Amino acid sequence: MKYLTQATHVERYTVRVTFNSGETADVNLEPYLVGEIFEPLKALDVFAQVSFNPDIDTICWPNGADFSPEFLYKIAFSSHHVA
Repeated sequence: MKYLTQATHVERYTVRVTFNSGETADVNLEPYLVGEIFEPLKALDVFAQVSFNPDIDTICWPNGADFSPEFLYKIAFSSHHVA
């Protein structure tokens, strides 16, 4: 099972994530900010409030939005990902 061990905001809608396997990637989450919980994150100052939550091993925001580690791994390492 993949989970995050670290995450930091890089720029705009990009977060650098590190997984328990040691793999690190920059993920652009802009295309995935869809739906009521993610809508506020379209404001860059709100998106920049992203943090790593060790209790749930993933990233989250003060409004309760989060992405699962499995989803982050999939978009980080899919064949369409460009680093």
